[in-house]
Amino acid sequence: MVYILLAVLFSVSVSVLLKLARRGGIDIVQAVATNYVVASLLAWWLLGATPQAALAAKATWPPLIALGILLPAIFVVLARSVRTAGIVRTDVAQRLSLFVSLFAAFVVLGDVLTGQKALGIGIALVAVLCVLWRRQRGGASEADAWWAPLLVFAGFGAIDICFKLVAKAGASFGAGLLGAFLIAMVLCWIVVAVRAVSRTAALSARSIGFGVLLGAFNFANILFYVRGHQALPNDPSLVFASMNVGVVVLGTLVGALGFREKLTAVNWLGIALAIAAIAVMTYA
Repeated sequence: MVYILLAVLFSVSVSVLLKLARRGGIDIVQAVATNYVVASLLAWWLLGATPQAALAAKATWPPLIALGILLPAIFVVLARSVRTAGIVRTDVAQRLSLFVSLFAAFVVLGDVLTGQKALGIGIALVAVLCVLWRRQRGGASEADAWWAPLLVFAGFGAIDICFKLVAKAGASFGAGLLGAFLIAMVLCWIVVAVRAVSRTAALSARSIGFGVLLGAFNFANILFYVRGHQALPNDPSLVFASMNVGVVVLGTLVGALGFREKLTAVNWLGIALAIAAIAVMTYA
């Protein structure tokens, strides 16, 4: 369980870093681009991953290219969501995104929809609405507080679907992960180069240094989650539940206590429903 605890800590730490990025004058595009350099190197070094297996099969290319676009895009949206909607709402939306891929499994991958799984999906959808509910004040920032976490919810669900399609095509987790990281890295640095040449955003040592830290924390989250499954091979549901509930609970504590994010009774109900949805799914 130590691995799961570390995975939870690093997952929430990524949200905290993104929350602090604006205060430090960080260019998030440069930070995300650097993040994928670090994550690719760590995937190769610590997981022994090579992209050949993922890149060799033609069936993996469509989902890999989609991942290469979605991964950096969702990182930018994640940063926007943390800034406008807060850590609590963003982390809950991210964790509940697994129900998007669960629903897609019935429609696309031929999974069987049981009553318990349908109940889990239903509770998750209500939980998302409750967590994101705010008293309407109007204005652009208020709109961001809705659409940014909703995009996080949909985007992480789409990413999970793409990883499932890569695995279905025969690529290992490590190969698919590294292949997606490398595509994302190339696309991100093309954007960084264009912005630098057009003088839209000059290269910043601070942003690149922040990206190194972000990449290390992001990969540590993935690594320890994988190690948790390896340490408890006969209890995948325990790992699944501990990780998701842990992030929801810790993210709520950090957001509400550390950053004084205001939560209404409806939001707290949504957090409770999120934990209930994860519990239902765990034992489905």
